[in-house]
Amino acid sequence: MLRLQGEMIRGGTSKCWIFDHHDVVATGVDADTLLLAAFNAADPRQIDGVGGASSTTSKAAIVQLSEVAGVDVSYAFAQVGIGDERVEWTSNCGNCATAVALYAVHRGLVPITSDTTTVRMLNVNTGARLTGTIPTPGLTAPDEGTAVVPGTDALGVPVLLGFQDPAGSTTGRALPTGRPLDTLTGPDGPVEASLVDAGAPAALFDAKAFGLDGSESLAAFATVVPALTVLRRKAALAMGLVREDAPVSHAVPKVGVVGGPVTYRTTHGHPVTQDQYDVAVRMVSMHAPHPAIGLTSAVALATAAATPGTLAHRVTRQTADGTLRLGTPAGVITARAVPTPDGASPTVLLHRAARRIARAELLVPVPEGRPV
Repeated sequence: MLRLQGEMIRGGTSKCWIFDHHDVVATGVDADTLLLAAFNAADPRQIDGVGGASSTTSKAAIVQLSEVAGVDVSYAFAQVGIGDERVEWTSNCGNCATAVALYAVHRGLVPITSDTTTVRMLNVNTGARLTGTIPTPGLTAPDEGTAVVPGTDALGVPVLLGFQDPAGSTTGRALPTGRPLDTLTGPDGPVEASLVDAGAPAALFDAKAFGLDGSESLAAFATVVPALTVLRRKAALAMGLVREDAPVSHAVPKVGVVGGPVTYRTTHGHPVTQDQYDVAVRMVSMHAPHPAIGLTSAVALATAAATPGTLAHRVTRQTADGTLRLGTPAGVITARAVPTPDGASPTVLLHRAARRIARAELLVPVPEGRPV
């Protein structure tokens, strides 16, 4: 039985276990084996581990001080399988980055020198650079806050999360194929797609192509998840993310549908009128509908919506100030694009909330002595 110190932090609408890189190395076990055992990934209920048996609660980040100039901490993001003994390291998670920022402040990985503290982060999975700005009144790291985000009524510490120069972080281009529109063949025939790489690679489809409008309930959207899963594979090949003989990834590209604003009700029954947001979106997370939207997906959608010729641009109500309101199942999430003076793609800012839930010693039932 191995012992591993960890901290559970809610970031936005995800729960993420945060581990120190040195603690992971000290176990003498490779990270995949360690996480699969800690989360009890083989069980779809994850009943004998710390996983929460959903894509938004089966996440981890391994954090360390960075030696890269202009970066405070580096982190590897892990999406741990549910009923599947596999850890995917191919993507990033903005909600977990929110958690990493709060962790870094509390663990003294960045100095607190003013009433706000900005953590500069590098996601080693994708090379993405992010910032998380947290209030530190009286030069103290906060445990509580009054910020809320759609998808949960829980209060948390406000975190302003910024994705720096997000375009092309994985493939080198905002439009990996060089085109705003591509045609992919799904189980029901050809369908138009916009393949975008910003924040994370994403494949976006017009909701109407599946008989939807983008405002569907999670249950209604779930009916098209099998078709979108097939199309995810086709999109990965078109974007050059995998080879023909490579195993299917359930994490990248992100995949979902978009539509124009219509009146709908959130998962909790709250009404959202069509004038309260600019584009409707429903995304897949691993094998199921995402209860809100992953932040990397939000960045990809914001980039696509600002790019003429894409499906997202076609259906989005355009704004003059770079603000985009996304109508998700959980409610409206706002992203704002801030131009940069150096010619890089705009920084995308999102308001999030985080809360430390527990710091614990995990008792992990894995064989000792495996190499890292």
